Amino acid sequence: MSLILNDDLTMLAESAAGFLRAEAPVGAIRRLREAGQGHDPAIWRQMVDMGWPAAALPEAYGGLGFGYRGLGVLMEEMGRNLTAAPLYTSAFVAAPLILRGGSETQKADLLPPIAAGELTLSLAVDEMPQHAPERIAMVARPAGGGFVLSGRKLFVPDVATADRFIVAARPEGGAGLLLLLVARDAPGLAIEPLSLVDERSYGRLVFDGVVATEVIGTAAEGEAVLAHALAVANIGLAAELYGIARQAHDLTVDYLKQRKQFGVLIGSFQALQHRASHMAAELEMALSALRVALLAIDEGDPRLELIASAAKLKLSRLAHLVTAEAIQMHGGMGMTDEADIGFYLKRARVAQQLYGGRSYHADRYAALKGY
Repeated sequence: MSLILNDDLTMLAESAAGFLRAEAPVGAIRRLREAGQGHDPAIWRQMVDMGWPAAALPEAYGGLGFGYRGLGVLMEEMGRNLTAAPLYTSAFVAAPLILRGGSETQKADLLPPIAAGELTLSLAVDEMPQHAPERIAMVARPAGGGFVLSGRKLFVPDVATADRFIVAARPEGGAGLLLLLVARDAPGLAIEPLSLVDERSYGRLVFDGVVATEVIGTAAEGEAVLAHALAVANIGLAAELYGIARQAHDLTVDYLKQRKQFGVLIGSFQALQHRASHMAAELEMALSALRVALLAIDEGDPRLELIASAAKLKLSRLAHLVTAEAIQMHGGMGMTDEADIGFYLKRARVAQQLYGGRSYHADRYAALKGY
């Protein structure tokens, strides 16, 4: 299949770009920060009405069948506009996990509400300051018809609005990994908000004897299901990071054409032209890596985890380079609220670290390649 977007995906991207520019401009971040909201519920409702949560899901579960290439172009446009919404955690993280590990009953019960925007979920996996799914220590103790959970999960996204959480825990006295569904109002569950630089909703989940009765898949399948879901999740972040980098580059090039120093446009300085050209070249190479990764999800490529780490690493390096260069070229004002460009750097730094930063994915890529 071609890496070039077909007519349907091009129209989807153009529609998303027009909607977000008009309804969710970057300046909305200032309003959301002042209101203490992780995202704008009205914007999310419009996304739902346009079918965005259903984009990648199969038609059998209420989806539109665009595949993850379709959902990827939506994430790119959200990155360009720094749009916050539960689309990522529900459609790019939870839905792939349910599709891979859920029973037919669970798929029928959970996926149509996700597609309709009636159910939002978030993944609770990390217990340490750095992403380390292989070091999950939370224990699920059998009790009656379910499991009892105690401990904590860190850096859980969209905690302010998620209806349910998918919690990864080790079965007591057994091997494997359990993926348990827990409602946000479950007795014994405390949600503690965390403030990060991108102004979005994150939190710490504290479990004190929380009872979970529904398991996605089995303990024997749990690690493979989680690894698949995290691979898809990182490709989704790569798509957002590409959008962030593309827009940061475009804003910077526009600034070079307007800002004067010593009576001349700074865009006429050869050193800055070289740096802008370097960013443009890196953007084109990174786009190819992203398109390959999205295609790998849709085609069920057995190398998906390897491809996902390569894409996350490549796009994280790109976003780090472009946003840092953008701030350098804008000067000190770039980090003030007077300029939008600083918001791109802040969101990029958080997205780079979520579900594994550059060092993690470099190491994981090397391990999967057998180096």
